[in-house]
Amino acid sequence: MISPRSLLKASNLRPKKKLGQHFLTEMATGESIVSASKIDKEDIVLEIGAGLGALTVPLARVTKRVYAVEVDFSIVPLLETVFNSYGIKNVTIIDKDFLKVDLGEIARDENRRLTIIGNLPYNISSQIIIKLISSRHLINRCILMFQKELAQRIASLPGSKTYGRISVMLQYYATIRPIKEIDASCFYPKPKVNSEVLEIIFKNASLLKARNEAIFSQVVKASFSKRRKTIKNALTGSLLFGKADDAKKILENAGIDSTRRAETLSIEEFVKLSNVVAQSGKKPNFTENCLRS
Repeated sequence: MISPRSLLKASNLRPKKKLGQHFLTEMATGESIVSASKIDKEDIVLEIGAGLGALTVPLARVTKRVYAVEVDFSIVPLLETVFNSYGIKNVTIIDKDFLKVDLGEIARDENRRLTIIGNLPYNISSQIIIKLISSRHLINRCILMFQKELAQRIASLPGSKTYGRISVMLQYYATIRPIKEIDASCFYPKPKVNSEVLEIIFKNASLLKARNEAIFSQVVKASFSKRRKTIKNALTGSLLFGKADDAKKILENAGIDSTRRAETLSIEEFVKLSNVVAQSGKKPNFTENCLRS
């Protein structure tokens, strides 16, 4: 594989910081991710951010078809050149923003759920996760690479300092499995931190289901809005909880000690809390986002 630096330089291109571009420098790294992820010929893969093909080529070698999504149209000709040089014929390039890609159309065309894989830019990771959650009925599983700090937050358990809103929301909808750590030296340009690959498998149904998932997401958001405060103080004043006495009563009805902090609550406890709120007749604010601050 020709180095990303050389490929870009030959076309008078540079990595775009605004797109969070960090290209894998060795095909072997992509091969190791594909191997560890157990991608096979039964998978229809959609790759978020194909870059210069270091992951796309190994994917195409082992699976039926790859849809390679790349928002940077300036590197698409380079990507096509890479595929041609390796004799890759089963890749469809989609040169647009992943957030605007119709996953339903692709899943219908292939008549099966998709396997999503990609190295997610830090600045839009939350937006991508939100889209994946809302499209989970179309997805078999996700193999996603994050900056290690974010990967740790996603997989964190109650009681951890890194356990937070994104941990609760994603683990409510999915099971998370760490697959592989990728050293920062494997990328060009080299990021400041290592990355970690996670497998995300969306659940068919939660054992304890929230009555109203919009309320659930807003309860979680409000709970972590003031991490250093008790859960009662964090919830006081929010749209769903109102005054301190009201927040305390709702917590008591959910069987939760109002002096605890949000980071100690399990996902099941957040579900119970949101169900008490829903049962009280409170209405969610549909303008709020479940993962953004």
